[in-house]
Amino acid sequence: MRPESFESTDRGLVRRTLEGYWAFHPKPLPRQLELDVETVGLLDDATAAVNRLGGVGLLLPNPHLLIGPHLRIEAVLSSRIEGTQTDVPQLLRLEADQVASPAQAADAREVANYVVALEHGLARVRSGFPVSIRLMREMHERLLQGVRGHHRKPGELRKSPVWIGGATLDHAVFVPPPPDTMPDALRDLENFVHERPMPLLAQVALVHYQFEAIHPFLDGNGRLGRILIPLLLVERGVLSEPLLYLSAYFEQNRREYYDLLLRTSQQGDLMPWLKFFLRGVRQQAQDAERRTHRLVQMQADLRGRLLEEGRPTSVLRLAEHLFARPLVTARMAARLIDSSVPTANAAIRALIERGDLEEISGRERYRLYEAPKIFEAAYGPVEPEEEGSTSAAFEGK
Repeated sequence: MRPESFESTDRGLVRRTLEGYWAFHPKPLPRQLELDVETVGLLDDATAAVNRLGGVGLLLPNPHLLIGPHLRIEAVLSSRIEGTQTDVPQLLRLEADQVASPAQAADAREVANYVVALEHGLARVRSGFPVSIRLMREMHERLLQGVRGHHRKPGELRKSPVWIGGATLDHAVFVPPPPDTMPDALRDLENFVHERPMPLLAQVALVHYQFEAIHPFLDGNGRLGRILIPLLLVERGVLSEPLLYLSAYFEQNRREYYDLLLRTSQQGDLMPWLKFFLRGVRQQAQDAERRTHRLVQMQADLRGRLLEEGRPTSVLRLAEHLFARPLVTARMAARLIDSSVPTANAAIRALIERGDLEEISGRERYRLYEAPKIFEAAYGPVEPEEEGSTSAAFEGK
C-alpha cells in the first residue's frame, strides 16, 4: 500500500506494522457532521422517501410473503458485486431443488446464505437483541456456511491481515487495520451504532463506510456490510419490514461505490460518500415503494377474482404464496399450503387453467411451475423505459 496516497489523517492513520507492511488504522467516527446545503437537501429527500416506504410497509396485508422479492433482489445483487453470477431464477430454482448444474448450485447457495444471514439478523433485532459485533459474527457464520469461503473462519474475527486490490500486501491498494489494533476500531463502531449522534441515514452511511474500512473478517465483508443497512433501519423502527436495499444502486455504480469508499479514507472528506449514499437511498426507496404498490395491487386483484370464482381455499393460499415463491413444485406447494400433494396438484391445475401458472421443466416427473406475471411484477423493472435498469440481473429464465 502506498502511504503517500493517503493525503489526510481525518479518517485514520497509515502506519507500518511490526511485520513490515503499511496499514490503515481508522480513527473513531465523528459524532457530529457539518452538512452543506446540497447534503441537507439530499438528506431531507432520502428521509422522506424512506418514511413513505415505511408507511407502505405498515399497510402490507401479508408482509412475510411480499418482502420476499425485495430480499432476493438484494441477495442476488449484493453477491453479484462480489463476483457471484447467480440470477433470481437460479435462486428460486435452488429453493425448489431444481438447480441445473453443480456450478449454478454453488453460486445460488452463496446467495441463499445472504437471505439466511439477513433473516437471522432481523429475527434477533426484533427480539430486542442489539446490532452488535456479536450479531455481526452470528450473521457472518451463516453467510459463509457451506459455500466458498467456508474455510475462512465463518463467524470469527480475523487474526491475520487482509488487503484489497493487488496480489500482495506490499502491492495492495488498501490494507485495513492489523488484527492487534482492529478491536479498538470495532469497539468504537459498536458504540457508534448504539448512539444517536446524527440523523439516522447519515449514521448508517458512516457505519457502512467504517465497517468496510475495518474489514473485520477474512471474507464476506462487503456482503455483511450491506446487510447492516436494512437491519439498522428495522432496528430503529424506521421500517417495519426490510424493504430498502442499496445493492441495486451500488451494483449500477460499482466503480464509484468502491472509489468513494477508498477516497474517503485517503482524503478524509465524508461528504462525497454521504451524498452518494443518500442518492442511493432516495432512488431505492422510491423503487421499493413502487414495486411494493404493484405487488399489493396485483395480489388483491388476483385474490378478488379467485373469490368471485368460488375457488377452494387451497387455490387462494397457493396463489398468495406465489408472490413470495413464483417457482414451485407440487411437493413445495404442498408444504407451503400445508396440504397433501394431490390437493396441491389440484390447486396447481386450477391456476394453470386460469393462466396464472405454467409448467416450465418439460418433464413428466418433478415438474417445475412458474407464475410469469407474478415473477415480472416482483422482479421486473418498475419503470422499463428508464435507463440503467437492473432487470438484467433478475432475468435469465
